Amino acid sequence: MQFKSLFKMKLNALAIGVIAAGSGFSSISFAEEMVEEIVTTGSRVKARSVTETPAPVDVITASELANQGDTDMANLLRNSVPSFAISDQPISDAATLVRPANLRGMAPDHTLVLVNGKRRHRAAVITWLGNGISNGSQGPDVAAIPALALDSLEVLRDGASSVYGSDAIAGVVNFKLKNASEGNTIELRSGQYNEGDGQQLTFAMNKGMELGANGFVNMTFEYGSSDETIRSVQRKDAAGLTAAGIADVPNPAMIWGRPIVDDDMKFFVNFGADLGAGTEMYGYTNYNSKDIDGGFYFRNPHTRGGVYAQTNNNGTPNNEDDDFSELLVADLTTDGSGNCAQYVVPSGDPTSSALTAALTGLKADANCFHFSETIPGGFTPRFGGEVTDQAFLFGLKGETENGLGWDVSTYYGKNKADFHINNTVNASLGADTPRDFDPGYYQQIDMNLNADFTYSLSDTADLAFGAEYRTEEFTIGAGQEESYIDGGLGSQGFSTSTNGFPGFPTKTAGAFERSNFAAYIQSGWQASDDLYVESALRFEDFEDFGTTTNYKLGFNYSLGGDMFLRSTYSTGFKAPTPGQSNTSNTSTEIDPTTGQLRNNGTIPATSAVALLNGGKALGPEESTNFTLGVGGTIGAFDFTIDYFDIDVEDRLNLSSEVSLSAADIQSLKDDNVPGAGDMAAFRFFTNDFDTNTSGFDVVVSTTVGDTDLNLAYNNTKTDVTDKGTTVDNDRVRQIEETTPDTRWNLSANRQMENFRVLGRVSYYSDWYDFDEGVVFDGEYIVDVEVDYDLSDKSSILLGVNNVFDNSGDEVPDPLAYGNLYSQRSPFGFSGAFWYATYRYNY
Repeated sequence: MQFKSLFKMKLNALAIGVIAAGSGFSSISFAEEMVEEIVTTGSRVKARSVTETPAPVDVITASELANQGDTDMANLLRNSVPSFAISDQPISDAATLVRPANLRGMAPDHTLVLVNGKRRHRAAVITWLGNGISNGSQGPDVAAIPALALDSLEVLRDGASSVYGSDAIAGVVNFKLKNASEGNTIELRSGQYNEGDGQQLTFAMNKGMELGANGFVNMTFEYGSSDETIRSVQRKDAAGLTAAGIADVPNPAMIWGRPIVDDDMKFFVNFGADLGAGTEMYGYTNYNSKDIDGGFYFRNPHTRGGVYAQTNNNGTPNNEDDDFSELLVADLTTDGSGNCAQYVVPSGDPTSSALTAALTGLKADANCFHFSETIPGGFTPRFGGEVTDQAFLFGLKGETENGLGWDVSTYYGKNKADFHINNTVNASLGADTPRDFDPGYYQQIDMNLNADFTYSLSDTADLAFGAEYRTEEFTIGAGQEESYIDGGLGSQGFSTSTNGFPGFPTKTAGAFERSNFAAYIQSGWQASDDLYVESALRFEDFEDFGTTTNYKLGFNYSLGGDMFLRSTYSTGFKAPTPGQSNTSNTSTEIDPTTGQLRNNGTIPATSAVALLNGGKALGPEESTNFTLGVGGTIGAFDFTIDYFDIDVEDRLNLSSEVSLSAADIQSLKDDNVPGAGDMAAFRFFTNDFDTNTSGFDVVVSTTVGDTDLNLAYNNTKTDVTDKGTTVDNDRVRQIEETTPDTRWNLSANRQMENFRVLGRVSYYSDWYDFDEGVVFDGEYIVDVEVDYDLSDKSSILLGVNNVFDNSGDEVPDPLAYGNLYSQRSPFGFSGAFWYATYRYNY
């Protein structure tokens, strides 16, 4: 402990010294790479340097990703790309399994993910409980990609639907895999948080091999696990139960922190070969699997509606959890003669003598049942699942004798989230309920077939054109019967599905498929020595909603010397997914008005109840993107400044909650909506509002001696410019204020013989936590690491993320739900993370 404290003090001092030395600059890519790096993302005609492209492209080196403590790719991107935001999602249903990430303050499925320039499949998880911005989104899972597999990462900060199709509104992230045919790297990484929890251990290796005389196979394997973090205090109601002598009250009643991740295995293989006669073969495959387990909300043993407490007069569960609730008692007799009404007493005060007498009588009465007989202290469900991800890409490319470049490829990608919910009940089964359940699964399968061509019309003009056929299939897998049936006590007011995450009924399970065809053309013209002009046009025909045509115009103009001016204007779109159009779900959430738990359902937009409340068939989101930037070199400094403006019409999100009547509930039951009998409110997907997102990105880099100094700054502001009847002011504020408007990273990376020292400070401006109803102040996070070469083949790296153990300000009332810090914190709330990495290259 003394050694750790001494080491921490030294690192604190080192962080201040290093960052003071680099004050004014931060990291997207090192200074010498900013000018020379050749990128392909955003254009199909010809690769160009980052200073010659019409749209801004950031290049993240493999070493920058590797030199961080975390192994989750989403967290690595957050540290390297200021406009990329992701939080921990501690109690967020399926969003805990695949965390939603936001580029430029937009939804996760507004960012297109590529691997080696080819579209990657989206994840199976739909975000029911995200950060407001992400609600209803179905984005990709970048956590399946190991950092050691990457040669570099390109981030296009512009819309690109005219080039790649749906989803490329906020930007494009292209993961470029290593293609070395030799060399081996082994990494062993270990770390834990300052509180002594959240231990992580990861083993990774990369190996390059020859494939025939002119080919390569590059393989990456990673295996690891991480323990949960707990930043909780005991809830005041749970503490009151313990003080009143109630047995088996969990402590803490709710766990706020990062979930448990077990058996996180990632396997990537990139391959390619020259087949001769002007033909090359290429492709990659991957497999990823992991088990995730996290906590849910506490179920109070006297007041949780549908389990322990009575229902309201309108037939919906009493989720008010207040002092006026009454015991929910089951009559187990066949003719209702159990005289169980004698035990229905006010249950909110655990010290009440009437309540004590009623509970004592229930234990001795075989005709009547209350859940305090089997679960006296209440319960907190554990929710999670097994996430598997796999893909296979195979392609052939070459060039004909007349100079026509061709590239044909096929792709298959699958992501599956097989859920579990444990330590809960189906209350309608009474004492016979299981405690652990399989509620079913979501599965997403994408298949792409592409034919792409390039041709040089002259020394100054290039053309690209091609076609794509794509299918998406979203599958809902039924859960075990006990997770969704009425076990017999539903008519007496007991909830009729697994409490917290109802299982998917057999009648609503099934596969939902959608196909589309696209054709595109793109041109690049070097109009003069100073002016480069690019344009693109893409047509798509979707099976469900019809056609869309999008275009893009852009230029890069040399201002003389090393200065340039660039700009783009484009249209784009995001198609609703089959999952968004067809799924139903029930989640337990905090009522923003009462602060208590209630069950909210999500139903298809075309279901009968949704149609009566403004629902309609989903259509595409449509966008216009504009960028204007300047960059170049002034003295020793390389810089770019880019302005962006994104308008999105008919934006897709979840509607505001609508209260259910008894007739609505019956209609939902008739439609086999999971957990319909337990809902208090519902929502549905809607294209019912427009937004404008605008801001600036600034990148500055320089080198002083052996030190690389870098600054990356982003300011993004989103405004809801028009909203319909299904979006209320609370949802508007979530969309506009949940993520920080301003983010920047400031770093210095210095090489000193066998030592390398990195210091990085990140700033997050204020953000709105809609669960707490509070705007939290901006925060600074400082990271420090030291890398020492033990030999020409091996090195050891020691570091701390968030060296000053900053978790942000405490919430106004930590005792209400037991959370000390904002769960919406853009940098997490677990505090300082200490790590060590050993690398061996041979």
